[in-house]
Amino acid sequence: MPPPIDAAESADAGGARLPATRIVGILGGMGPAAGADFTRLFVEACTDILRARGVAVTDQAFPEHWLAQVPVPDRTRALGCEGPERDAPFEPMARAIGQLASLGASAVAMACNTAHSWHGALQARFPGIELLHAPREVAAHLASRSHREAALLATQGTYRTGLYESALAEAGIACHLPGEAQRETLMRGIYDGVKAGDLEFARTCIVGVARELLERHGDVPLVMGCTEIPLPLVDAPQTRGWTLVNSTEVLARALAARAYAPQGRGDPGGGAFRPA
Repeated sequence: MPPPIDAAESADAGGARLPATRIVGILGGMGPAAGADFTRLFVEACTDILRARGVAVTDQAFPEHWLAQVPVPDRTRALGCEGPERDAPFEPMARAIGQLASLGASAVAMACNTAHSWHGALQARFPGIELLHAPREVAAHLASRSHREAALLATQGTYRTGLYESALAEAGIACHLPGEAQRETLMRGIYDGVKAGDLEFARTCIVGVARELLERHGDVPLVMGCTEIPLPLVDAPQTRGWTLVNSTEVLARALAARAYAPQGRGDPGGGAFRPA
């Protein structure tokens, strides 16, 4: 595997200062709309970094980044299976990460929260790449804002594996979960709504569950722990006044920080990225 290529700080043809960058990758396709949304948020995060550094926002100031939109077997369905079918998503994801590695990516973000169930195995397969961990990045984000509890909107697969409960507990944050009936409503919103292209139906399902969680636990942050949940929710008028934590945005900002980090392994201190 070729080493990641650093673009040394330089000037473009017009004399504008260009920052040093590193190649990064995005594992998408879970679903495709979520991967495209992640890329949009990554570009926005890069723009914010450039402006914060006083660097002109030009095409040449953005890092090289690759999006792998690949078909991956359903992650939640796989986690409900036994035997070989349970790990059906692993090899397609591993092949895509291998392709990103061959392009020189030093860090990769997976634009699917449930896919993080295979994070440890994927990181072990590619020890030379930093595979970002969305729940840990979200936990760091919440802790940096002194939140001590949050409610989680996610897929059945993410609930079953306890990805967020573990990450938030390590940061000293209580994680409130919906009941089984509410989880099924979320799944209908994701599968029969977002994945089927019916955002209005998705919004009705997800807003209803979110409102019930807030009624039960008070004004706590709502972690959108599925990359498809923000698509119908972030612009919904019903959410005005709510504290929405978009895991997609948090992860996109973390990847942007890696792209502009000189060492290429997180922030200069080597810890989890903490959004400003």
